[in-house]
Amino acid sequence: MTNPETILVAVAWPYANARIHAGNLTGAYLPADIFARFHRLKGNRVLMVSGSDAHGTPVTVRAETEGVTPYDVYRRFHDGFLEVLQKTGLHYDLFTTTHTRNHFTVSQDIFLALKDNGYLYTEKQKQWYAPSQKRFLPDRYVEGTCYICGYENARGDQCDGCGNLLDATLLINPRSKIDGSTPELRETEHFYLDLGKLQDEVVAFLKERENYWRPNVLRQSLGQILAEGLRGRPITRDLEWGIEVPVDGWEDKRLYVWFEAVIGYLSAPVEWSEIIGRPDAWQEWWFNPDAKTYYFIGKDNIPFHAVIWPAQLIGAGTRFGELFAGEKDKRLTLPYDVPANEFMNLEGKKISGSRNWVVDVLDFLERYDPDPLRYYLTVNMPESKDTDWDWEDFYNRNNGELVATWGNLANRVLSFAYKHWEGRVPDPGELRPVDEEILAKVEAGFEDVGGRLEKVQLRAALSEAMRLASEVNKYLDTTGPWFEIKQDKAQAAKTIYTAMRCIDSLKVLFSPFLPFTSEKLHAYLGYTTPLFGSQVVETRRDDLGEHTALRYVPGEASGRWEPSRLQPGQTFQKPRPLFRKLDHAIVEEERGRLGK
Repeated sequence: MTNPETILVAVAWPYANARIHAGNLTGAYLPADIFARFHRLKGNRVLMVSGSDAHGTPVTVRAETEGVTPYDVYRRFHDGFLEVLQKTGLHYDLFTTTHTRNHFTVSQDIFLALKDNGYLYTEKQKQWYAPSQKRFLPDRYVEGTCYICGYENARGDQCDGCGNLLDATLLINPRSKIDGSTPELRETEHFYLDLGKLQDEVVAFLKERENYWRPNVLRQSLGQILAEGLRGRPITRDLEWGIEVPVDGWEDKRLYVWFEAVIGYLSAPVEWSEIIGRPDAWQEWWFNPDAKTYYFIGKDNIPFHAVIWPAQLIGAGTRFGELFAGEKDKRLTLPYDVPANEFMNLEGKKISGSRNWVVDVLDFLERYDPDPLRYYLTVNMPESKDTDWDWEDFYNRNNGELVATWGNLANRVLSFAYKHWEGRVPDPGELRPVDEEILAKVEAGFEDVGGRLEKVQLRAALSEAMRLASEVNKYLDTTGPWFEIKQDKAQAAKTIYTAMRCIDSLKVLFSPFLPFTSEKLHAYLGYTTPLFGSQVVETRRDDLGEHTALRYVPGEASGRWEPSRLQPGQTFQKPRPLFRKLDHAIVEEERGRLGK
């Protein structure tokens, strides 16, 4: 590849207060991994980053409920996240946390850049205060009825009913999330981000992307700005847990989590650069106007990533580069795309961890393999509308598509070839038109499937790969090597060689979606270096404590987004089935676990 692209894959930061479920995976984490794997195979410079949001209000709420520190809660769930990521094959270049000195420093410098550029102001405001707790309540500590749509369980910062960002002070019938008491409004002072002053530049930024962003993202960003306009939003809060405000006299306040968590997309590459021993490497993505940055999130985070984060980046201007890196005239890269997904429900109802109406990922993996999970979450991905996890559908997809269409194709061809050609790829001689035709169809998949992956149309990309597998099955039905071998082994050799070439190519097409089984098949076919690199867990310390992170190591990965290079005479291994056929009894067994 002569001109590789520079691509940042920025993935939503999970609050470190609950376990990861299937809805989280299909909403943001899995699509990011599929996209990153594809671009790595293409030879592009990819950096995929995220981490645990350690300072989110849900973390402190849980800590208070359990009678422990926020640090204890964040570390417990962060370690669980690392286990999920490894077991599901999510290859982050770095999965870190917001509770590092590096993130504190980068966040404070973004704050100071905005302040120096005149995009912050202070204002006294009314904020909910809980007399029973003797403290001000962060917006997420307050719930009530939405003043826009009437949804009764709206949070102080955002309504899950209508998706709008809210002014917490306008909530109807407010109540403390901690003890249910009725709070009262008292005056306090905070820094505000002057979004109104940045509105024209944010609108111009969004209009430049109007022709390729998803409709749901434009609706919740450009559409809402044009309808309602932007106004200042507080970026500090009366808290003890989080990042200190770098201004004298503000020691008892912290940066608001919605403001600092998104800065992790910048601080994580800085941390990664230090780890690999190239401290300035992050600038290839963040001070590069040609870099493309993609933000993988759920629809509830659209306003923060499509409006407020671009506003922060625009407002920081060249000042951040001067403060943090000593670089003048360098502007931070604005988002190229925000391919936000809708929500996944479960058996017709909204997913709820508290009601155990959930497909918990670690629990799932105690009974099933990771690739069937990745497959079902991709074919059912809520790219344009809400979707539903249905256990009957999962059973049918596993047995009818993974096992019968793709897995059976690979296993029966390789097993047949291993038996009749002693573990060597047969020499086909001159191929027939029927052989050339199916090879051309499959090899066209690199452009067809790749084109869909480029546009983050992951469902369509996987569907096309499975369709091509079906075409190879039809080819085998037509040529019938099981019968050819009895009359003319040379003819059978042409068919099996062709089928193996197709399977070798399909393995690559499937590999972003199904990395575990694709790696197995890659080895069965005789390749000695893996398609992808590996993951390592590393522990570091700073003055804030111990930090454990997951990091992708490219190693000797040999995968390329290109057709098969399988050679006649190449040795290969005796295969084993790639997928397990499931018993229909699992449907009622799994449904019986829900809600208990």
